[in-house]
Order: sequence, then C-alpha cells, then structure tokens
Amino acid sequence: MRNLSAILAILSLVAVSCARNQTDTARLTENYALVTIPAPDLSGITDNGKEVLKLYRKAADEVDKIYWKQYFGDSEAFLNSLTNPSDRLYAEINYGPWDRIDGKPFLQGYGSKPQGACFYPGNMTQEEFTSWNDPDKKSPYTLIRRDENGGLKSIWYHEAYSENISKIEEYLTRAADVTIKESVRNYLLHMIDGLKTDDYYESNKAWLEMKDSKMDLVIGPIEAVDDAIYGTKASYGAYVLLKNLQRTEELNALSSKMAELQEMLPGDPSNRDFTPGSESDIFSCNVLYCSGYTNAGFKVIGINFPYDARVQEELGSRTIIFDNIIREKFNRTVHPVGNALLEDVYQPHVDASAFYWTIVFREIAKGLGVKETINGKGSVAEALADEALVIEKAKSNVLGAWLCALEAESYQISALFQKEDVLTTFVTNTIRSTRFGAADPTGIANIIVYNYLLESKAITWNPSGRYSIDFEKTWKALETLGAEILRIQAYGDVNAAHSWINKYGVAGPESLSDKRVLEAAGIPVDIRFDYE
Repeated sequence: MRNLSAILAILSLVAVSCARNQTDTARLTENYALVTIPAPDLSGITDNGKEVLKLYRKAADEVDKIYWKQYFGDSEAFLNSLTNPSDRLYAEINYGPWDRIDGKPFLQGYGSKPQGACFYPGNMTQEEFTSWNDPDKKSPYTLIRRDENGGLKSIWYHEAYSENISKIEEYLTRAADVTIKESVRNYLLHMIDGLKTDDYYESNKAWLEMKDSKMDLVIGPIEAVDDAIYGTKASYGAYVLLKNLQRTEELNALSSKMAELQEMLPGDPSNRDFTPGSESDIFSCNVLYCSGYTNAGFKVIGINFPYDARVQEELGSRTIIFDNIIREKFNRTVHPVGNALLEDVYQPHVDASAFYWTIVFREIAKGLGVKETINGKGSVAEALADEALVIEKAKSNVLGAWLCALEAESYQISALFQKEDVLTTFVTNTIRSTRFGAADPTGIANIIVYNYLLESKAITWNPSGRYSIDFEKTWKALETLGAEILRIQAYGDVNAAHSWINKYGVAGPESLSDKRVLEAAGIPVDIRFDYE
C-alpha cells in the first residue's frame, strides 16, 4: 500500500510538472495589471528639453537590447519563434522564458534559468573561478568568457556591447549639444566617458550635482540582481523621468537629516559607522519610460543611487520616488490585498500617504547603515557575496518602515497619518510582496521579513485566513530585526546571512494560502507598462 501511495505521488508530481509546461500564458500575464503611462504634460519644457527627452528614450531603447543579451541572449530570434501572442507577451514581460515570480520556465524546451544569466560560461565551476588569477574578474562591468584554449577571460562591457553603446553615446552626445542646462551637459558628457571606459565615478558625481533640471536620466549598468552566483555583475537599465517640482521641494527637507537618521538607527552604534555625504537629495518624479532590467518583471517604486561608496561618502546619494508608480501599485495591489487579507478592524489603517512615505524612507535607508565592514573584510557587498543584495533589500524595507513610524509618532511628517497606519500598510505590502517568490532577491527579502513578523507574533494568521496585527510587537520586531541586519552587514557575517536566508527565506503554508486567496480574487501581483 505504501508503494502504491509513493507511485501515485510521483505520478501526481509528473502531472503537475506537465501542466506547468503547458501553462496558459494569457492567464499568467494577468498577474501584471496593465498601466498606461500617459503622454507627459510638457507645457513647462522648452523645445530643446523636448528634444532631449526624445533622445533619452532612444538611448533607453539601446539599453533594452543590451539587457536582453545579458539576461537571455538573442532576443530577436527567440521572440520571432513565438507564434502564440500571449507566449510572446509574457516572454517580453520576463525578458526570456523564465517566470520572474517562481524562476521556472513557462515555455517548453527550456531548462532551469542559469544562475549567472549570461555573465559567465554555463560550464564554469566556482573552483575554477576562485583559482583563476584575474584582477578584473569581480568587476561589476566585465563578462566572463572562454578563451581560445578553453580557459577563462574577462571582457569589459564597453567592448562586449560596443555596437549598442556606440549608439547610446551618439544619442547622449546629441542631447548634450541640444540641452540649455550646463549641469545636464556635464552629466551627459561624463556618462559618455563612463560608457566608454566602464568607470562611472565621475558620471555618478556629475549626476548628483545635476539638480536644476526638470528631467532626469538614469542609465547604464546599475543593478546586480541577475547575478545569482556572486552578486556582482551589473545589469543594464534606464529610466527617463520628469520631476515633480513642488513635491521635490517638500521631500528635500529630509535631505539635511541624513546624518540624524543614521544616528537614530537601532543597535550598536559601531554597526553603522558611516557618515552619509551632506549633499544627499530627494527627487519626486514620474516615470516616463523605462527599459532593460528596470522594465523586467516587477516594477520598483523608488531608487537610491549611486551605489559607489566613495561617492556616497563624498557627496551622498540621490533618492528618487516614482509618484505615478507608487499610486498605481497602491490602488491596484496594496489596498486590495489589505481588503482581502486583513481583519476588518485593521483595514482602515491601509493608507495611501503612509505607503508613499514608507517608500520614501525605504529608499533613504539604502543610503544609511554601513558600507564597509568594521573588521577588515572589505565592503559589505564583497563580504556577503551572493547574499548581499537580499540582506540589503531586507535592511532598507525594515529600517525604512521603522524610521517612518518613528517620524510619524513624533509628528515629523506633514502628511496626516499615524504610526499604526505605517505599520499596517507596511505589513500589508510585505504580505503582498511575498508573492514575488523566491526567484528574486526582492521576493526573498520580503519572505524573510514576513516570516520573522509571523514568528515574533507581530502578525497572526487566523483560521479565517485573515491577519491580526499587534502594533507594539511589530514595532519591536522591526527594531530587533533591523539591528541584527546592521550587525550582519557590519561584520560581513556571511554565515549568519546564510542562516537567516535558509531559516526565513522560504514561503510557508500561510503565504501559500494567501496566494490562492489573492489569485481567486483576481488581484494582480504587480504592474506592467504601456506608453501613449
């Protein structure tokens, strides 16, 4: 009887696997609500500025082509092979045949997603990479390839993608010629030099010094999410942005508080031995266009750049909050999840303003903490290797919510919401974000925070399938978890990072139940863009 049960279980798994290979991609596409980005109001933009925006978008389109090469390979042949329109659309959303939600292939004929995307040879071993003596192998801006003898060699991005980069340079040069803003021209010329050399130190500084433009362009190799082997290789992405001047002025009042916020962080002060640059600023922007990594799968709702610790210490960082994306995400995903999964008494605390400001502080938190280990292990990114990004995302989520609640409690934020609104909205967004799955560092980070809150009895999953929230325990859990993450980063404690991710980074039965409820309710996981 036991043998029969085992056989039936195996057959059941085979059936599920086959069904997974034949999944209706039209249904999967419904996980991403279509958001139309309207044509922007350019009434305050000069004709020169309008031409610059067009050139920015053309440069972003070339970035998209580079990203396909980094993540999958030959996009044209791949997409042309897909005769089913829904297959093609879902492949375009995911930039390949692997689902960003669970990491599995949704098209037949494809195996598991390569851990190193297209940054490394598929047959490279970690032992081979470790023993290979090459000073450029860990650069964020090199590809690793086989040489004519079968050994490893490094190729700089500007060499590997020279054709696309040449076109980007052409568009940015024309934009530099057209713009009437000297700060914009300076940034674009330094960015061109960075693209030619893969050295972005000067362009990062020029970008932070560009404060007087109504438009912004973030472009280049900016995120290392796709490198699941070492967490170092940067993926190309681009944002074309239009600044909200009034809200930017309001947000920039926080810029002078970076050092103060750093001092407010929980835990041992030695674990945050870093002084943010005094010129940090915060922009409120609408996203006009995005491409490459920034357009793949889940859409982020704010950024904090640059990542270069030297520039952060000299000048600080720039936080950019995406107003239109935050609004769409709250209305289409966060608020509906609160209605579906919170007990009635907590639902009024899911607040749009609290969500906005939690995101503001989350992005600010990316520039806080510690950048270099305090025990000689080098940078936090180097010490924590492939776990660094998950830990960093968990840090910014936790400490962003903690700081926002603290500021709300002391009435330091002009918007009308309370500490309880912040905590409820954060919990709701964390529950929602566990749907991103364990195929992406963002999803893993949210699963870790969710499981920690559940273990701490900060949140309780009731038999009704809905959650109760203990505000005091949630507040304390964020403080304790934030302090521990800062300690892990400060000491480069990779063993503790592994332990945390292994313990908390797995979706449990509550999350799986939530997923079924939200799918049945037709609540999308995230959004995708269309442009007028």
